[in-house]
Amino acid sequence: MISKALEEYIKTMYILKQQNGKIRVTDIAKKMNCTKPSVNKAIYQLKDNELLNYESYGTIELTQKGEDLAKKILETYDIVYLFLKEVLNLEKEESQQEAEKIKSVINDKTINKLVKYVHKELDLSSLDCDYDINNERCRSCVRRTSKK
Repeated sequence: MISKALEEYIKTMYILKQQNGKIRVTDIAKKMNCTKPSVNKAIYQLKDNELLNYESYGTIELTQKGEDLAKKILETYDIVYLFLKEVLNLEKEESQQEAEKIKSVINDKTINKLVKYVHKELDLSSLDCDYDINNERCRSCVRRTSKK
């Protein structure tokens, strides 16, 4: 388990990779509004947790484990945000703030149940496929089903 701060770094790195095709210390610092030394400290902690590969002044590459964690963090935020905004009808800003807090403390069992509830409540798709936030194939199945 990594800290909330490190979760933000891994999430930011994943987003930068998707947007730019590469991850650079300068871009991370700019996006997170922090210093390069802070980014470097986080990089080495994430590397120690086998979430990324990095050599000094080299490229930053997320490992499969790091990429999976980043996707899980983003998906957890998204589903909590949807629940707060669309089911509980909270304002957008409040939903964003609360989802940010909740995503790092909610456990997998609870998020799996919340996902099923939100999908059913908002009529997004059927989750009869035993959805599990830790199972990539199942998430892909959900996405394909919801596009039909």
